[in-house]
Amino acid sequence: MSVDLSQFIPSFLEESFEGLELMESSLLNLQPGDHESIHSIFRAAHSIKGGAGTFGFDSVTEFTHLVETLLDEMRDGRRDVDPKDVEILLAAVDCMRLLIEAARDEEDYDQDKVAQTTKQLEQTLAVNSDDNSTIPAASENAEQTPAMAKYNIHFVPEHNLAKTGNDPLFLFSALAELGELTIKAVTSELPALTDIDPQELYLSWNLILTTEATIEEIQEIFEWVEDECELKITQIDNDKVTNDSDKTTHKDVSNEELKQTDIPTIATTSQSSDNNAEQANVTSGGVSKEQAAKPKTKAKAEVGSIRVGVDKVDNLINLVGELVITQSMLSELGNDFQMDKIERLTNGLEQLLQNTKELQESVMRIRMLPISFAFNRFPRLVHDLAIKTGKAMELVIKGEQTELDKTVMEQIGDPLVHLVRNAVDHGIESAEVRLANGKPEKGTISLDAYHQGGNIVIEISDDGGGIDRQKVFAKAVEKGIVEPNATLTDSQVFDLLFEPGFSTADQVTDISGRGVGMDVVKRNIQSLGGRIQVESTAGKGSCFKVNLPLTLAILDGQLVKVGSETYIIPLISIVESLQVDNELVNRVSGDMALYRLRDENVPILPIYQMFGLKTEYTSINNALLVVVEADGQKVGLMVDNLLAQQQVVIKSLKENYQQVIGISGATILGDGSVAMILDIPGMIQMALTHAQNKRHNTPHNKTSLENTVIGEYS
Repeated sequence: MSVDLSQFIPSFLEESFEGLELMESSLLNLQPGDHESIHSIFRAAHSIKGGAGTFGFDSVTEFTHLVETLLDEMRDGRRDVDPKDVEILLAAVDCMRLLIEAARDEEDYDQDKVAQTTKQLEQTLAVNSDDNSTIPAASENAEQTPAMAKYNIHFVPEHNLAKTGNDPLFLFSALAELGELTIKAVTSELPALTDIDPQELYLSWNLILTTEATIEEIQEIFEWVEDECELKITQIDNDKVTNDSDKTTHKDVSNEELKQTDIPTIATTSQSSDNNAEQANVTSGGVSKEQAAKPKTKAKAEVGSIRVGVDKVDNLINLVGELVITQSMLSELGNDFQMDKIERLTNGLEQLLQNTKELQESVMRIRMLPISFAFNRFPRLVHDLAIKTGKAMELVIKGEQTELDKTVMEQIGDPLVHLVRNAVDHGIESAEVRLANGKPEKGTISLDAYHQGGNIVIEISDDGGGIDRQKVFAKAVEKGIVEPNATLTDSQVFDLLFEPGFSTADQVTDISGRGVGMDVVKRNIQSLGGRIQVESTAGKGSCFKVNLPLTLAILDGQLVKVGSETYIIPLISIVESLQVDNELVNRVSGDMALYRLRDENVPILPIYQMFGLKTEYTSINNALLVVVEADGQKVGLMVDNLLAQQQVVIKSLKENYQQVIGISGATILGDGSVAMILDIPGMIQMALTHAQNKRHNTPHNKTSLENTVIGEYS
């Protein structure tokens, strides 16, 4: 029977990466004498090794075997939990991840890194081995080599064993590596040919193994399937074994006659012939083990998956049931509709609307995952950076159960890494400086996530030295970003950190200080429809607040009319909407239009001119303004009319057409028409670029739009 193992690879990959996360988090918190954690780490490594062997990922299997051996010595008390060994194991977890990803993507991996870690593991194991070799033998007459023994192995797998990706032949090949193996298949439960299910397993086996291995080593081979089989291993007295394997006598095994089919012996000794080796690598389907165990994985790797709680699935099923009932009611009304049934029709449509809305919300909740999936990488990152920088610090994580859309979470990972690395390198001071300033020797970096309105806020804060406002401003003047006499708020100064190539680091390190990264952080966050704010107090620390939508698929928006077009402004960007008071409009040289909104001058951006639309509402007098904010900059978008607010499904322009500046996507409205979703940061940047091109000889302050002229877009 041949089974396509490739169908089980995604499950193996998902479980392996979860196992690696468990290993890493347990190693970071491992303390001497914590036997439970050692056992859990060992089990995770053993599961990964077993699964990799099943699918023929030999590089993973061989490397993980070394890791497992080291953990086994810790588990059995033969080795103490040493900080150096923990660091080696953490490096080994990184290598295991590299190897599994390479096997998944069918790509090369960093062989130098794996070779270096392999050498460290071998040297560590050798040291312990050397130490043990000096221990006197328990008896001078003790045997120097283990004695040969024969074992009978009665192996009865469950019928669905093959469906879980396990092939008994791989187990037998592993047994054959321990010594000389004779296999007999028991076919008593084999049904008639017409009743055979090709995905079921009907055979069981009696195996005779002659080996120097212990019974524990034999049992270890079956650990991967121990919950899916009946297994009985007994040692056979040599004087009760005849040359006729059909007449084998052994302890604890019934003597009932079994209908058996012989399978040739598989022997693995140093003198094994090539024929035996070739035979050991052949599956029951006539395909080589290497071919069967190394199915193509790249296509499978591209398919993502989400683990969903049963309660969410049950709720979804209930909602679908409600929707079917409502649909049946409306269909019945439609078969024989009369005007006296209009009330029932109206009620049915309202119920359909409610069911659809609940179904939409339920489906969106399926994509929501705890942000702990994104936060889990940071304990290891901070641990490694603390060692590299020589700074004492700890990481505090809060709000890890706050849920976020899977797509948003995957894309926010890299920006968060930049911000945490920046907090370590620029934020936390050395122990000497902290003590001199009356602070605890150990610095604290905090990650927090919480819901605010319809969005999620992620805070990355530290109790370090804070941002030097004067130093940032001086560097901005030096780079020509702002004028020396410019008057900027703290928020505007801190926003300068996100300018391309901006850095105040005194020296370049491999952690930060190269003048790259923070601008990418801001750009990536904006691409998700979010924004980032910086708060800092000198001597006390800094906080970076990332505000993100819960999902990229649905948007809460305000519909506006400009000419014959309908646009959607994300509600997250809107500050307020108002009708222009002509007395508060100021025009500076060049017909510049600014609106005095309380204590701020807000530049006016006429959408019709930016997008080349025809409209009868071209005058600012008494016009409608939608005041929006992005990157700490407020602008007033001049529109013809305000329509309804509603949730819209976002469709990507980039995937279906091409990227358009000032437009983040599109959606289809209820009447079937297409409406564009405005990209507020993009529109502000477009206005800045246009104004800069018009005045390329005039120093430009990027923190203000006061150079934007109302007539520049005509």
